[in-house]
Amino acid sequence: MTNLLRGDARLQKIFEADAALTKPGQQYEVVDEEVLGVRMPVFKHRHANLRDQLLHGARTYGDNDLYVWSDGRRQTFTGLIEEVGQVAAGLRDRYGIGKGSRVAICAANCPEWILTFWACAVLDAVLVAMNGWWTGAEMRNALDVTTPHLLIVDEKRHERLEDAEVGTPIVVIERDWPNVAVAGLMELPDVEIHEDDPFELLFTSGTTGRPKAAILSHRAVIAYIQLQPYGAARGASIAGLERPAPQPVRLAVFPLFHVSGLSTVVGGVELGAKSVWLLGRFDPAAAVELTKREGINMWGGGLAHVMKLLEHPDAATVDPAQIWSVNVGGSATPPHVLDRAEALFPHLVGRTQSGYGATEAGLITQATHWMLRAAPDCAGTPYPTVSIRITDDDGQVLPDGEYGNVEVRSPQNIPAYWNNPEASAETVRPGAWVRTGDFGRFEDGLLFISSRVRDLIIRGGENIYPFEIENRLDEHADVVESAVFGIDSPVYGQEVKAVVVVRPGAGVDADELREFCATQLASYKMPSVIEITEDALPRTASGKVMKHVLAGAANTQIEE
Repeated sequence: MTNLLRGDARLQKIFEADAALTKPGQQYEVVDEEVLGVRMPVFKHRHANLRDQLLHGARTYGDNDLYVWSDGRRQTFTGLIEEVGQVAAGLRDRYGIGKGSRVAICAANCPEWILTFWACAVLDAVLVAMNGWWTGAEMRNALDVTTPHLLIVDEKRHERLEDAEVGTPIVVIERDWPNVAVAGLMELPDVEIHEDDPFELLFTSGTTGRPKAAILSHRAVIAYIQLQPYGAARGASIAGLERPAPQPVRLAVFPLFHVSGLSTVVGGVELGAKSVWLLGRFDPAAAVELTKREGINMWGGGLAHVMKLLEHPDAATVDPAQIWSVNVGGSATPPHVLDRAEALFPHLVGRTQSGYGATEAGLITQATHWMLRAAPDCAGTPYPTVSIRITDDDGQVLPDGEYGNVEVRSPQNIPAYWNNPEASAETVRPGAWVRTGDFGRFEDGLLFISSRVRDLIIRGGENIYPFEIENRLDEHADVVESAVFGIDSPVYGQEVKAVVVVRPGAGVDADELREFCATQLASYKMPSVIEITEDALPRTASGKVMKHVLAGAANTQIEE
């Protein structure tokens, strides 16, 4: 561990806060219970299922705004109950959807998406959350894997299917939605729901191979959501406050088929937090206007969303005191993002945080601002109920501080991938541990992420972690973002290639960037090939850079 973190008194305060908040009698009391045959820590006080959580929101927050849309539509906590009851009745009575039925949805963010989500929850049906960016072929693949009983799509995604034989009833939102929602006052269905019943199938980002459908239970979603207010309670405890600050109004930009988008949907119901949803393609100017109109306090999203917001000239027209936090999800937070956020909103200096998680394992750790500044590869301390271990490729647990596979166990974990026993066996290890696919180390209670296992570069027997090089490149004043990956070399096996996005008109060249890196990095880590561009890097919907696309789009081999 870097000397800047070892023995830091602030780290001890985090451990002390966790111990105090989770002890018997507290709101976040942690107990050991059996989850799918394995005993593990869980929060004692929790909702039994998502139907109970939805009713809790209506009872607690009443007619307050819950979801606000950029076209002016608004949904309140109590109004949501009525709308969900109507949709659930329609799905049940007109389409035969019930306990265990799979309902697939592929659409841009819209109110109907959220209503389908909650209707499936109260019916104990299984929501198949399809990636709205997929091609028709990718959509058909997901349908083949999950064999849904009903497919709900918008017009744009329906056209991508190109009249292919889907083999299941289709609801096109723009023209068929009136047939889904039953008119009149409808109570929520009275269905027995077990917390380990499958609720949702979320697809992995698919940066290698075909996407896999991860199974999330009611328990997993609720456990994920509980950690959001816990993080605020932990911060308040460390600061010596009696209670956390009021819930912010959130800008919602993540797609609903991504876990971060759905966490906003469910978290809002649990916490009484209003979220404001931008319809259509992300427009930073429109986001700024919504921020001022709806009193948004929290800016967040993928790295590209956040950078577009911070770099847009209209951002300077927002009252700085209105913004309480700026957070990046789906990828690490580079130092230049922290610098830009703090320059625009000086009162946020020292307050930016970053979370680490995975579709298959939920929220895992939280890194504070001072951790990120001291060690950009630091993912932070685990949340309560989350256990972390590092293993070698044979599954043997490695000592503290050694690099290996990051594995996680918590009530948020998936039990398997849908209809994919081979992938399930590779990811879900004995004892309900989930192998995240990341490479790192766990030391003195802190997790450090070096790279995705598949991104690790081995040059002449030396391990090179792309994040370290990317972080240095991103510190250059003319660099917007970068991606580093390995290319074939007849001499060393692999060499380092960097694709670097620079600011328009910047005169920086490859030699200057290598000299910049050389002041901080060993010579064997220097990029042998540097490709400079002004085009944004290709990303998944969750914000992860698609390095396989970059590697396939250019020369990836060094000539002998």
